[in-house]
Amino acid sequence: MPSGFGSSSYYDRQFRQSPALIRARKPYLVKNAVVGSAIAAFTLGIYIYTIRAIGQDEFEDVKVPDAPAQSSQR
Repeated sequence: MPSGFGSSSYYDRQFRQSPALIRARKPYLVKNAVVGSAIAAFTLGIYIYTIRAIGQDEFEDVKVPDAPAQSSQR
């Protein structure tokens, strides 16, 4: 047995995917890409909505305190 993590039928010695692994992953490739894109679009939509909703807030009624007076003593 070669050193490392043990032998695997899905990866060769250069850690490349074997044809068996490519065949096993093929049915899920498009589905996973679609679901990942949908999750990313949903997240981006929430982010954009939140930024636009917050950007409409007016803070004119909030009183900002004056800066403290600087003393000349050091």
